[in-house]
Amino acid sequence: MTFKRISALVTAPDIETERTRLRAHRLEDFEPMVAMWQDEAIYRHILGRPSTGSETWSRLLRYIGHWSALGFGYWVIEDRQTGLYLGEAGFADFRRDMDPPLGQAPEAGWALVSSAHGRGLATEVMLAAHAWMDAHNPHDQTLCILSPDHRISHRVAEKCGYHHAYDTTFAGSPTSVMKRGANLS
Repeated sequence: MTFKRISALVTAPDIETERTRLRAHRLEDFEPMVAMWQDEAIYRHILGRPSTGSETWSRLLRYIGHWSALGFGYWVIEDRQTGLYLGEAGFADFRRDMDPPLGQAPEAGWALVSSAHGRGLATEVMLAAHAWMDAHNPHDQTLCILSPDHRISHRVAEKCGYHHAYDTTFAGSPTSVMKRGANLS
């Protein structure tokens, strides 16, 4: 098996949108991450249960490591005016145990604190993240996995150019796989 690496980035590049700043994760993001991943409005469609502090710590370190290992990863989403933590978004290779396997295409994902919901921020952020990925990605596609009943995230994905590819099961739950780019079937 060969791996495609974008470049030797050590950390996430900063990206500004109209209302947000995307930046690299820092250790001080741990507490707001714990709060977000224990909010039922967040985990309901993603994990189905709150994340423990230990799981969130591992997630934080995994996000930091993606950039140096693969040249892409997740960003923290900050409010440009207040600097408040609004969530996280980006791309990853989580090596999910799924059938069929997802392969090596970067997997897009996003999660915003519940106070940021309903303002179009997920779409704003993911369009900016995809613009960066389109300019730096040697892969011919990206994908995302979503709960079939999370219609809001499906709309965000569609606005970013994703199309339904197939349905499967992940971690015992029904899962929709959506693809963007070449070989959309």
